[in-house]
Amino acid sequence: MTYRQLTQDERYMIVQLRRERCGLSEMARLMGRARSTIWRELKRNMIPTRHGLGYCVSKAQEQRNGRLRRSRRGSNYSAEDYALVRRLLLEQWSPEQIAGTLGRLNELKISHQTIYRYIRRDWRSGGMLWQELRRRYKRRKRHYGLERRGRLQGKPMIEDRPACVEARQEVGHYEGDTVQGASWEKACVVTVVERVTGLLLVGKSPDKTVRSVNKVLIKLLSESPLPVRTLTLDNGTEFHGYRDVEAATGAQVFFARPHHPWQRGSNENTNGLLRQYWPKRTSMAHLSQRQCEQIAHKINTRPRKRHGYLSPLQLIT
Repeated sequence: MTYRQLTQDERYMIVQLRRERCGLSEMARLMGRARSTIWRELKRNMIPTRHGLGYCVSKAQEQRNGRLRRSRRGSNYSAEDYALVRRLLLEQWSPEQIAGTLGRLNELKISHQTIYRYIRRDWRSGGMLWQELRRRYKRRKRHYGLERRGRLQGKPMIEDRPACVEARQEVGHYEGDTVQGASWEKACVVTVVERVTGLLLVGKSPDKTVRSVNKVLIKLLSESPLPVRTLTLDNGTEFHGYRDVEAATGAQVFFARPHHPWQRGSNENTNGLLRQYWPKRTSMAHLSQRQCEQIAHKINTRPRKRHGYLSPLQLIT
């Protein structure tokens, strides 16, 4: 039988039963606890009062919390355990992905909070593990006005998309966008993410013209190992040639509302992961397609919490 610590409500009940002059055995019976549990609770937490020794809930809870903190000071993990965690951090896995996957494989039971504490200790001692974590961006106010990019009349909007796409009920529905490094350069990458599996496809484009982006989009979707049914895009002018993409791939193309990035949440979140490799204002001029594919493979082999810590590639194979 698993032992359960006394709760704060049970401690209030002890106070009330003591006022009613109940003995230890009677308290234990009424609370559904062992007599020894009540005895230990009183022995540990009795405090001096004007009338002798007394029991105070707030003081008992405070002492309990102190004992709990002190009991956790010793590490339950060996140097080998942390070496495994460190290796996965260097693979750019998040602490939650590490904890979930190692737990699923029964290799190591560790929480993501413990991993974050390990990273913090490493940072305080001059280590650089913190640099392997995903970048955090400062929040800024966004003042939305009218859409200033070139408008395309009559384009199919996200409201017309089949309901099964939003519900992630079938494979084959993608979200796409471009990611640019240095704003003064033409080169960019085109990213496509499948909504159900999270599979990422990345292609290098020499510029953001309709012709170049269409060429990359068609290649990515044609080579996808999964079916291609729909594609939801950003409102950039580079996607104004969407009808050619539909004709070449058979996909129905839809557009998210301007300034509604959450309507393409899978793609936006994945693009955030790519910023770990291509920070803003970083040149993409010498980036090769092979490098794009290597980074996509790295992300596609990371475990995902929503898939029970299986990776996108594990789901499709």
